[in-house]
Amino acid sequence: MHLYLATGNTHKAEEFGRMFNRVGLPIRVHSAKELGGMPYVEEITGTFTGNCRLKGEALRRIAPAKSWVLADDSGLCCDALQGGPGVDSAVYAGKGASDAQNRQKLLSALKKAPAHQRGARFECHLLLLGPNREEQKFLGQCWGRILEQEVGTEGFGYDSLFVPSGFDKTFGELSPSEKDRISHRAKAFQQMVDWLKQSGVRF
Repeated sequence: MHLYLATGNTHKAEEFGRMFNRVGLPIRVHSAKELGGMPYVEEITGTFTGNCRLKGEALRRIAPAKSWVLADDSGLCCDALQGGPGVDSAVYAGKGASDAQNRQKLLSALKKAPAHQRGARFECHLLLLGPNREEQKFLGQCWGRILEQEVGTEGFGYDSLFVPSGFDKTFGELSPSEKDRISHRAKAFQQMVDWLKQSGVRF
């Protein structure tokens, strides 16, 4: 089974590849780069699922016939920011901003937030589009808190600021295999794996 990932983020493609290998499903994950790059999509829906659909449909239009497309929209939702940066997580400090710039803006926004208001969750929304117009949605969440400074160099995005519940290390300190077991993306992924196994899809 060939699966095309609707993202230009190579980290996400690698992460999904590792997870499929771990569960033993014969699915080959292709980056949008193999199709010439992810088509430009203006993510204007204001929702994770809506943005997923925009990206998934854009890639499906150029993907090979009979292939599957997976769109992922993820973000960090902070209690003190009423769920922000949310769908704007990747562009929090502006279009073209680096991960480091996004993290610095978040630290500034939470500078006066006391410990009990630094709760946050990562959300991952997956939309799986099949060759026969199949469409399935999956949601994964990982709860935790935001530190007052960065710790760790693993991962990407806001990982070095986020400590998942039940842990004393940030995502930026955990190994990729540790993160893959507990992350929001891992939870949404497991729901997708369960559906694939139960749906009768031929691999």
